[in-house]
Amino acid sequence: MRPAAEAQAQGRTLPRSRNIYLVPYLLWMVLFVFAPILLIVYDSLFDVEGAFTFANYAHFFTPVYMKMTFSSFWYAFLITAFSLLVGYPAAYLLTKTKHKQLWLLLLILPSWINLLLKTYAFIGLFGTYGAANAILETIGIGRRQILFTDFSFVFVSVYIFIPFMILPVFNALEELNPSLIDASRDLGASPWTTFRRVIFPLTLNGVKSGCQAVFIPALSLFMITRLIAGSRIITLGTAIEQHFLVTQDWGMGATIAVFLIIAMAIIMVLTGTRSRLRR
Repeated sequence: MRPAAEAQAQGRTLPRSRNIYLVPYLLWMVLFVFAPILLIVYDSLFDVEGAFTFANYAHFFTPVYMKMTFSSFWYAFLITAFSLLVGYPAAYLLTKTKHKQLWLLLLILPSWINLLLKTYAFIGLFGTYGAANAILETIGIGRRQILFTDFSFVFVSVYIFIPFMILPVFNALEELNPSLIDASRDLGASPWTTFRRVIFPLTLNGVKSGCQAVFIPALSLFMITRLIAGSRIITLGTAIEQHFLVTQDWGMGATIAVFLIIAMAIIMVLTGTRSRLRR
């Protein structure tokens, strides 16, 4: 009877000891996730003078902020689409190379460099007397305004985010069973049909993870937008920066942040639900 009682006592103490390890995680979530979100929601309920109001939420649905919202989603979509168009073939080629780990390391290395330094490097490359304009002048096209354009903003953003697209797609391709591709070829399917009917559907979870990792941060860009696009592109991220640092309208800036958080949460829930349903 004693061994059985001791076993039951140990079984009761094990879950308690495991719950102790959850305390740091829960503290981290409360202090650095839930508390900041609640603080943002609280700040959104006050105007510039500190009076309680819901006018910030009504003001968000004016044409000016709706245009900013559409612009933010449009550029986030472009950045995600181009990252996928470049990242998927790159990930596929990586799976066919001999030294995969070396190429992955070379791919990850630029992400270790400070984002501000990389942005200033592109300012030098795309400037009037930068390397890009020097190449254009050499081939006879002449100098062009590259910096502070839609092209430069999307190009730099894709360069920044493309590792976050390649890595999940690469992992999905690595987990793909090669026998399925061989079976498709044995049945007479063309390479395009094999990709469309076998490879892409089976790696769709990696594509969705990559799109999440790119679209969500691209939706709230402000530093790259400010330095590369200048005042040509105004998004919700730059609007938040202006309200907090320039106009000192923290309530309106917090309101925009609330809607951004809601949009990001909706995107994550929709894609996550679909993947679970498929499984």
